[in-house]
Amino acid sequence: MITDLQNIKNIASEKHQENIDFQDFLKFQDGILLDNLVENINKKTESSIDCTQCGNCCKSLMINVSEDEANDLSQHLQTDRESFDATYLEKGSNGLMLMNTIPCNFLSDNKCTVYTHRFAGCKEFPAMHLPNFKQRLFTTFMHYERCPIIFNVVESLKTETGFTKDTN
Repeated sequence: MITDLQNIKNIASEKHQENIDFQDFLKFQDGILLDNLVENINKKTESSIDCTQCGNCCKSLMINVSEDEANDLSQHLQTDRESFDATYLEKGSNGLMLMNTIPCNFLSDNKCTVYTHRFAGCKEFPAMHLPNFKQRLFTTFMHYERCPIIFNVVESLKTETGFTKDTN
């Protein structure tokens, strides 16, 4: 299991074309079988990686926030919504709300200080447990060098699917 982010970044750079080829290869795989394979690999991988040793997702991702999530967290923090929004959110003209800082305001010592009230995007990441893996190839590979779980799942998936960089 590779967890060092600099090492992952270096390997990702070396495997750029290979990963493009692998994405093309995956598009022709059976979606249900692929989902089952990713789920099984993910279970093994997630149990071997302590996210609090990394926290890179919280240090580098933009997180969308819904009205309900903002209401819930502002209530948890015992602050009114107006103050919460002014302190933590960026609002677009279309109503989209995002956390206003990267790294996340709620990250401390690689741990989420509002873990039980964290946003859906935080709960789902790295999304290897979700169905329809083939429909998330772009985002999976966009985060390949950012997350040790994604990196290791993808590398194991190459082996499990029989992908080889020389023949595909």
